[in-house]
Amino acid sequence: MQDRITVTMTGGVADVRLTRADKMNALDDAMFQALIDTGEALKAQKGLRAVVLSGEGRAFCAGLDMGNFGKMASGERKGGTGLVNTPRTPGGANRAQHAAMVWREVPVPVIAAVHGVAFGGGFQVALGADLRFVTPDLRMAVMEIKWGLVPDMAGIALLRRMIRDDVARDLTYSGRQFSGEEAYAMGLATRVCADPYAEALAYAHDIAAKNPDAIRAAKRLMNLADDADLTAILLAESTEQAALIGSPNQVEAVTASLQKRAASFAD
Repeated sequence: MQDRITVTMTGGVADVRLTRADKMNALDDAMFQALIDTGEALKAQKGLRAVVLSGEGRAFCAGLDMGNFGKMASGERKGGTGLVNTPRTPGGANRAQHAAMVWREVPVPVIAAVHGVAFGGGFQVALGADLRFVTPDLRMAVMEIKWGLVPDMAGIALLRRMIRDDVARDLTYSGRQFSGEEAYAMGLATRVCADPYAEALAYAHDIAAKNPDAIRAAKRLMNLADDADLTAILLAESTEQAALIGSPNQVEAVTASLQKRAASFAD
């Protein structure tokens, strides 16, 4: 996995770096597997408080490796029944979709630091993060229509909650490229900054200094809110809050705040 992704843990923050820089971190089979394996490992990582997901070199991720399109053009790769008739996660994702959706399943906030380009599958991986910090000149695109395809790495499932329906349709039908500034205006980027990687790390360490039980509860609630009805969301809020009130880490949060000191939380 280290020839595709590296992970460094510091102060509860996992620094996850795509390291196929010579190919602009394009998605080949090994990269798909590395994304899935890394996300699954982080789900069980003790002491994890936040994750920063970024790419080395000139880009976050240029999308599907060009070799796959060559196989399609030659006729070597035919049909896609394997995308349908394939094992799926409990959440309904196939393997390619899981490379993006696994970041929603990691129980702590995931901040994508996005620069250069995020095209096609790379764009969809970025959408899987909780937050996206981007450069102003970043180029993004729902690139699949260029190759006669549709976004199928959870792009539609994620876009539908993030931006207006007509805007999502425009990006999908046209495949046009748009900047980090435009992504922010549309609601696809959380923050525009000169150095997304540095700001994402600083943000992650700030999150890591907060009650980890509350942060994880908040992510569960935000994930639930995507699809649950109002009654279920209201009940879940009450259930999570009831578990937090009076718990050791919640007491420490209050005590540290009153004493004007840094909190010391237990995992």
